[in-house]
Amino acid sequence: MSPWLNFFIAVGFMASLGLALAMVLVIANRRLFVYEDPKIDEVEDLLPHANCGACGTAGCRAFAEQLVAGEIQPAACTVNSAEMNQVIANFLGVELGSQEKLVARLACAGGNHVAKRYGNYQGIDSCRAAAMISGGGKGCVWGCLGLADCRDVCDFDAIVMDKYDLPQVISDNCTACGDCVDICPRDLFSLQPARHRLWVACKNLEKGEKAERECTVACNGCGRCAMDAPEDLISINNHLAVIDYTKNSLASRVAIERCPTGAIVWLEDGVNKGKEAVKIIRKQPLPLE
Repeated sequence: MSPWLNFFIAVGFMASLGLALAMVLVIANRRLFVYEDPKIDEVEDLLPHANCGACGTAGCRAFAEQLVAGEIQPAACTVNSAEMNQVIANFLGVELGSQEKLVARLACAGGNHVAKRYGNYQGIDSCRAAAMISGGGKGCVWGCLGLADCRDVCDFDAIVMDKYDLPQVISDNCTACGDCVDICPRDLFSLQPARHRLWVACKNLEKGEKAERECTVACNGCGRCAMDAPEDLISINNHLAVIDYTKNSLASRVAIERCPTGAIVWLEDGVNKGKEAVKIIRKQPLPLE
């Protein structure tokens, strides 16, 4: 057989195969085509593209899809400004809706000037790494390790480290994305309604002097807050004060007044402790034990 004939047969075969595959793709495109509302792209352009998940969806694209479908309201995006969310509501012809302000709160006040350390951790600069090596040397096995994983993972500059290696949340910047909640190896962060002012800044489960031996501001399970709080608002579980906001959503400041360590606080215009709370004078880190 002539080489030229072989060549033309091969070319013809490849051309036929290509044409057949093209036809299959055309048919598949028609059969499998899924209509997507063009408004989704326009709404997505009005979103912050943070993809933080604070709205409860997988990201801004998914949020835009649910907005257009009427399954969620614009105010659910806590990263966008109220003005931009109103623009989205006007564009879609829907109600803006409302979203309660949530903020990240840390259940620890044990900075390096009040919480003991028994070793000087040297290794990867990460709380998760330190937690696997004798807790980074910190005496309280529930306390913050202070290596700033939460600050580093926050995309909104809502967490800063104070001079005592303790995270401080800037409420106005917090979008309640939950990244700090996920990254903390000791589960110290949680998302709380901003209107909840009463807060237990501790997770230590030791009792009495044993708790205070490791951290001056630890909850010692004395129960005074539970006795003083109205409506059974506070209970003591495993030597730790626990607030039940279902009993009183606004809570009561009276519960902090007799706390001897200041572990339970009132968050309004800063951190407020009760009149009987121990006064922290020391400004320098405690020496290693």
